[in-house]
Amino acid sequence: MNKPQFHIWPMSESDAAAICEWRYPAPYEQFRWPSWHAMTRSGKEFGDPEIRRRQYVSICDENSALVGYAQFFPMEGVVRLGMGMRPDRCGNGGGADFARAIALEAGRRYPGAQIDLEVETWNTRAVRAYEKAGFKCTDRYSRQSTQGEVNVYCMVFGG
Repeated sequence: MNKPQFHIWPMSESDAAAICEWRYPAPYEQFRWPSWHAMTRSGKEFGDPEIRRRQYVSICDENSALVGYAQFFPMEGVVRLGMGMRPDRCGNGGGADFARAIALEAGRRYPGAQIDLEVETWNTRAVRAYEKAGFKCTDRYSRQSTQGEVNVYCMVFGG
């Protein structure tokens, strides 16, 4: 079986609005975004055109169908990744290839930067996918999120 091919390009407003419609099953429902109207009204994340342009990309399959998104958040010497797959694509074994494609794109965009991500410790499905993609857990800590205080792993991409 061939590995999936992903195309990564700037996130359009229509892709952003579509992502706001995605609904994940329990226990992943916390990863849903607010409505597109709420996102644009508040200027939150990709609801702000400038943040969307600088940090967000759409991930499409070989047929140009939207299958996910990524955020490249640059910090001093580090690019922190955020990512999400369309709900019907989750849990089917494609997460590692998806995460690896995003990490490789981050490396291309930010040569020499460390590439990392945070994942909540309970999300073993994502942790396994990230490990298969080449990420290694380097730290565990608590931080504030929209759901309150959460425990996370920091995982660094090693190629």
